[in-house]
Amino acid sequence: MALDRSTALDRFRRARARTRALFDVLDPAAYYEKPIALRNPVVFYEGHLPAFAVNALVKKGLGRRGIDEQLETIFARGIDPDVEAAAVARGNPAWPSRDVVRAYADAADAAIADAIAHGDVARDDHPLLRGAQVVWAILEHEEMHQETLAYMWHRVPYRWKVKPPHYVTVPPRLLTGSPRAARARMRTRIPGGTATIGTRLDREPFAWDNELPAHTVLVRAFDVDVLNVTNADFMAFVESGGYREPRWWRTEDWDWVQHEQVTHPSFWARADDTWYWLAMFERVPLPPDWPVYVTWAEANAYARWHGGRLMTEAEFHRAAFGTPDGRERRFPWGDGLDRSAVPGNFDFKRFDPVPSGASPAGASAFGVHDLVGNGWEWTADVFAPFDGFTPLPSYPEYSADFFDGRHFVMKGASPMTARGLVRSGFRNWFRPRYPYVYATFRCVEDA
Repeated sequence: MALDRSTALDRFRRARARTRALFDVLDPAAYYEKPIALRNPVVFYEGHLPAFAVNALVKKGLGRRGIDEQLETIFARGIDPDVEAAAVARGNPAWPSRDVVRAYADAADAAIADAIAHGDVARDDHPLLRGAQVVWAILEHEEMHQETLAYMWHRVPYRWKVKPPHYVTVPPRLLTGSPRAARARMRTRIPGGTATIGTRLDREPFAWDNELPAHTVLVRAFDVDVLNVTNADFMAFVESGGYREPRWWRTEDWDWVQHEQVTHPSFWARADDTWYWLAMFERVPLPPDWPVYVTWAEANAYARWHGGRLMTEAEFHRAAFGTPDGRERRFPWGDGLDRSAVPGNFDFKRFDPVPSGASPAGASAFGVHDLVGNGWEWTADVFAPFDGFTPLPSYPEYSADFFDGRHFVMKGASPMTARGLVRSGFRNWFRPRYPYVYATFRCVEDA
């Protein structure tokens, strides 16, 4: 597809504005803190996003000079290590001041905007520029990091966060699920059929390497929960002693439960004989109908306890995008995504969940709710390349570094997933015991 410069430039500016708004949520006192031990301090991310764009588009893509070689080196890349000791070892004891970082970001924004508007960014003779690949890569990289920032901010003490005006954590209209959702608390059968896995580049302008090549698979009939597992549902597992029973857990996951003394989801807290939800800006009584956010290990244990299992990636595609007449939709609700009427809890509509099933307009053709929005969906599949995988020239390590058998695929979207990432082939992934992401699940059984 040809690059629409106006559309790309608008997306870039909106993404940068959202990133700045996210940093404005934090008190400056938190700037050099590490809300999550396995992540860099806050300062890194404000520099990383513009530096990544300059390194990829301006320097590697267009062959131009950068803005500040030192900053573009220290802010080049940062991923979660396996253990906290590695995170400490890689730290930089002399991070620049916020004024320096923001001045750099302003200069980078101007350079990137100029490149998108006027640069020779779509050329078939350059692997990074073929199909304007590197432009889309920097846009989606920023949008993905916005969600990273959100779940980091979730772990920042409340005294260091400023709730946006008019934001209400639990509006009265969202105290309980809709009557339709209450009636839908059941399973439905998804008939056998085909599902297209991955992204077709004749339909989308860009895809990450792990989404390619798109291919079709046969999916057998299965029964799936119409709604995600809720806090109330998961409470039954907790109260039945699920965290004290090794039979529900894989050996490595049970070792984690014991070593870390895990007794409930990390988004829950217990005080004065009351359960609470640790929302973005305040602690609130645990909303029973909100989807539970858990690790893959906890989701898998619950599914086994409940007599089911997690969906496969192929089953997710069949339930989300398939139809009874055999066609496939672009989204669960149809083929369009109107900016004025987002049919689900995503694209930063909220900082927190809504009750499972509270967005009926976003249900799939089979009547399954919240397959996109309100929380990523854990699948049973280990993150791995498709047959014919080729690393992306503009970011060759993006996926390949994680094909290690220790990450699981997530599908769908969370409240803090940007709309530009909401496509059927998009794949997310995390380690099975990583407790910070906005990830929920539902159970399935063979038909």
